Amino acid sequence: MTDNRLRRLHAALAAQSAQTRLQAALAAGTNPDRSLTRALIERCAVEPDFYVRDMLTWALTRQEPAPTLSALRAELGSTNAQGRSQALHTLSKIGDRSAWPDVTHALLTDPDDDVARSAWRAAVDLVPPAEMSDLAAILASQLGRGDAAVQRSLSRAFVALGEEVALPVLHSAQTAPDPVTRGHATATEALVHDPDAGFAFDVEEARRISALGEAALGQ
Repeated sequence: MTDNRLRRLHAALAAQSAQTRLQAALAAGTNPDRSLTRALIERCAVEPDFYVRDMLTWALTRQEPAPTLSALRAELGSTNAQGRSQALHTLSKIGDRSAWPDVTHALLTDPDDDVARSAWRAAVDLVPPAEMSDLAAILASQLGRGDAAVQRSLSRAFVALGEEVALPVLHSAQTAPDPVTRGHATATEALVHDPDAGFAFDVEEARRISALGEAALGQ
């Protein structure tokens, strides 16, 4: 790719028009060039449009693997939450299991929900069989976290791990003192048994029941 074309592509990735950025990402994936990798990753960290981000991820999967993986690993330490989230998402799409050690405990428990959700998805895609139980234990520590969308994401991660790995930690979590954790664990177990079933857990209802119980104890 000529220097002039590279400059135009870099400029297009930052254009005001989402359609222009989408076309630039498509071009970057259609004609891979390792000199574009850094620009694609940097754009992922700030791109507001979902469809453009999706195309940027696809473009990264088309680049030379070794330097792309290296750059994505570096991005996992970014202070930009979207950068971390998108790097994890791209690693899961590339599917190279050599990246598994980079999906750290800190990322799996990241305070940003989008980062944590991306880490859960990447983890179940990349984890070696011998480390599935350890991963399940970390995921269990996040039961009850966040809103319904976050909880569904975590439940789907348990489904991906399978019954043999998921059920022991879910059974244990059903004895937790926190009613939200217990309810989430119970709903997740049902989903593990029947992945096609809907996710049925109301976090606000669990909290309401807990509050009523505590009030009754205080009388």
